[in-house]
Amino acid sequence: MTTADSTYAPTETGRPADADWWRTAVIYQIYPRSFADADGDGTGDLPGITARLDHLADLGVDALWLSPFYPSPQRDGGYDVADYRAVDPMYGTLADFDALLARAHELDIRVIVDLVPNHCSDQHVAFRAALTAAPGSDERALFHFRDGRGPDGSLPPNDWTSMFEGPAWTRITEADGTPGQWYLHLFDPGQPDWNWDNPAVREDFETTLRFWLDRGADGFRVDVCDALVKAPGLPDWPRPTHGVIEPVDGVMPPMWDQEGIHEIFRTWRRLLDTYDGRRILCAEAWLPPERAARIIRPDEMHQAFNFRFLETPWQADGLRAVIDESLAANDAVGAPTTWVLSNHDVMRHASRFGYDGPVELEHGVGADDPQPDRPLGLRRARAATALMLALPGSAYLYQGEELGLPEATELPDTARQDPVWERSGHRIRGRDGCRVPLPWTEDGPAFGFGANPDTWLPQPSDYGSYAAAAQRDHPGSTLRLYRRLLELRRSYRLGTGNLRWLQSPHRVLHCANGSIEVMTNLGPAPVPLPPAAHVLAASAPATDHVPADTTVWFTRT
Repeated sequence: MTTADSTYAPTETGRPADADWWRTAVIYQIYPRSFADADGDGTGDLPGITARLDHLADLGVDALWLSPFYPSPQRDGGYDVADYRAVDPMYGTLADFDALLARAHELDIRVIVDLVPNHCSDQHVAFRAALTAAPGSDERALFHFRDGRGPDGSLPPNDWTSMFEGPAWTRITEADGTPGQWYLHLFDPGQPDWNWDNPAVREDFETTLRFWLDRGADGFRVDVCDALVKAPGLPDWPRPTHGVIEPVDGVMPPMWDQEGIHEIFRTWRRLLDTYDGRRILCAEAWLPPERAARIIRPDEMHQAFNFRFLETPWQADGLRAVIDESLAANDAVGAPTTWVLSNHDVMRHASRFGYDGPVELEHGVGADDPQPDRPLGLRRARAATALMLALPGSAYLYQGEELGLPEATELPDTARQDPVWERSGHRIRGRDGCRVPLPWTEDGPAFGFGANPDTWLPQPSDYGSYAAAAQRDHPGSTLRLYRRLLELRRSYRLGTGNLRWLQSPHRVLHCANGSIEVMTNLGPAPVPLPPAAHVLAASAPATDHVPADTTVWFTRT
């Protein structure tokens, strides 16, 4: 057995054809509020991101995705948009966005912006106008306003529940002071759903797409895209719809994955294709692979997050099954699979894998809840990422995972801002734990996040040990592992490869992609590497064996 050092002889080099960059891209998600703070107010901003772009270039990603930076009252972390064609002053200005885009492009990093088309903020000018307009007006027709049920209209129009707990309807008070109609919000009451049956809504969003494309944005990640079209008549659906959304008796829930969404996506694809052929659409749709694949047919979106993969526990048979299922579903429509393990909505996988058994991805963890096994979680997270980055297709990384950041599990409840905390009656702590500002230095104010030690969410006291500066030159660090994996992935063109499963012991995944073989040991005992294996990268130290909870990349000599 031989072990590689920092040098190696790649079989191939170079990027995919420019128009097909998205098929193999590694895209890094930035949550702007928590990435870097340039003006010292305790909140991240666009100039802070620009100042830290060298970190992404050194990491080796192909693109970045910016979560919303639009004007917003922040009822839902910026996903309650008050103006789709501006920058919230807390993040900077349009000139700051242009500067970020220009610097990213200098570094050969593309920029994807977040589109939030299912709902807006209740502070959006169109919704404010709807509140003062009369029932049946053009202003209300932009949203889902309905009369209530019951003799006095005091019951919601249907039985739908919000993804943030409680009813999906809120009753308004009319201009004359009387109880009035109800409006639909699949999320927080501060996020009224647009009515996509209305051509005016479609036209306005096409204007928004052009606005950012004309500035040079390289595409859009589309939030809750499978909810845009609701079933006619908004029929009752007395079932919960959290997690990956499945058909029931062959019928999809009336608020998810209706056939009408596909024509919207085709229209957007045609619009993007009028530019330079290199702009993309990525779908956020919590659907099983065969349903998500319908969104990425050749004339619709380019990518769709593989949330089934994200949800799969640390278990060999389950991971192999979802990998096979995903590749088959996407191959059938000629699209790549888009792998992901963490994002701004779910518990970080460095903590998630520190539990044995199922985990509620969006429920969060408090100081008095059972705590994850941190060393075990990080070890498994490193192994899971190494497996993911060896798979053909594209991949998304969430800010801080390259540092091995765990979930912030001891946030004081008084600091929580996720709306689900209040709407659940303090039963669900929510997603704040994965959104805590990043540590850049081992010490100093806010661990280098900014000059103000009082960040918008408090940082754990041990964050300095995870800081980028502490890991940059440390041979065994998670940051160095990510850089190594991305370097190898590009050099060996793994994104364009074909996966082949090889014979393996129980609880071990052994596959090949091109000339690279990958072994992931999900069992409790070390397993031997094949004879003449030349180790290129390993998620934990490995020579002639693959330790438990470890992934090894190797070639044969």
